[in-house]
Amino acid sequence: LVERPASTRQFLFLIPFVCSLLICSRLKVQIIQLLTLPFSAEDYIAIGTDCDHLAAQIEESIYQEIPNTDMKYKNRVRSRIANLKDSKNPNLRKNVLCGNISPERIASMTAEEMASDELKEIRKALTNEAIREHQMAKTGGTETDLFSCGKCKKKNCTYTQVQTRSADEPMTTFVVCNECGNRWKVRLHIYTSNSS
Repeated sequence: LVERPASTRQFLFLIPFVCSLLICSRLKVQIIQLLTLPFSAEDYIAIGTDCDHLAAQIEESIYQEIPNTDMKYKNRVRSRIANLKDSKNPNLRKNVLCGNISPERIASMTAEEMASDELKEIRKALTNEAIREHQMAKTGGTETDLFSCGKCKKKNCTYTQVQTRSADEPMTTFVVCNECGNRWKVRLHIYTSNSS
């Protein structure tokens, strides 16, 4: 066996480390380019923002929080790009461009915090409906065999009627299957004909 000099052994030891740094650097450059794209769609010149520098700051903030380029890091980057590109959420993009939201802040925001106002309203309505349904299930209801469960096909159900809309609209009927726990709501529309 031929003994290699110490400097050669040290160099060979560093090759995997140097290669991983090069791959990491190449990935980070690609990510900065991808983060720049959503800002290019805006009138960033009027705001006077250097989009490349801003994207690099966002990437660096993400990397500081997740110091390796594994799936968690890539998912964090993907979610930022998707939310910044969202055409229904121009306020997020403008707030980042103007500096109202710092690169450090956008790097650590949750999906709920980045969501558009429209999506926040939808989530709020769904949450309120789920709370209302949960509360009605606890208050009981009337047992009946008039409704057939779409899941288990049995007719052992409990229903509660609530006025969820204006007074001139029909009541909403919330039904719970006592067999499998399936829940659904029914809006009964009563049509009247005008006879002349």
